Amino acid sequence: MEHLFSDGSLSFVGQDIECVPPWLSSKYGLNTNRIDLSYNKLRSVKGLVGFKLLKELVLDNNQLTDDVELPNLESLETLTINKNNLKQLDIFLTQVSTKLPNLHYLSMLGNEACPNQLSNNQHDDEDYQRYRYYVLSCLPKLKFLDSTPVSSIERKEAARVGQYMKPVIFDNEESPAIIKQDSGNVKDNAIYTALPSSETKEGLHKSSYGKCRYVYYGKHSEGNRFIGNGSL
Repeated sequence: MEHLFSDGSLSFVGQDIECVPPWLSSKYGLNTNRIDLSYNKLRSVKGLVGFKLLKELVLDNNQLTDDVELPNLESLETLTINKNNLKQLDIFLTQVSTKLPNLHYLSMLGNEACPNQLSNNQHDDEDYQRYRYYVLSCLPKLKFLDSTPVSSIERKEAARVGQYMKPVIFDNEESPAIIKQDSGNVKDNAIYTALPSSETKEGLHKSSYGKCRYVYYGKHSEGNRFIGNGSL
């Protein structure tokens, strides 16, 4: 397999591997601070456990999913995992927060978990900002998320409301997922609808008294931008 190692940087791009070969770690693990494993077929990164001094990890264009088991990489500062198969933010962010304690730069563009107008026209800038607040509430040490540095105002807002900004996951591009909720007063097959349309004509609004059963699954919940290699 072709690879290139120079000045602490290891490139192992486009080799069609599904996991990191053990020999790569034994040969370069103690001398590598940056590794590029993009354009492979990675489903596992357990083999990176030997790269103790790693500061930058590029995993773009692979087949990694939410439950990918990340090794403990305490020195890692930059992770780009663009264009993989991440869908559920919670699972992945829990891994990142526990296994990569010093991460400052993270990019998840091109994943379902990272809403983006380029990949799904249902999303807009407001959606993306909510997603950013949520990620930053889980990873408060981040200085750079996707294509944009984290501002002090954004960090404060994330600390205040970020935990409530969990993105909605869609079953497909056309309709939002229906999340089942237990309730003794609701039939098992009852469907929770979105909030009433803002286009309701004036004078025809209806009000109700009691506990509101509306659950918002609309488009205003996430969003995204784009990143250049020179930004990290």
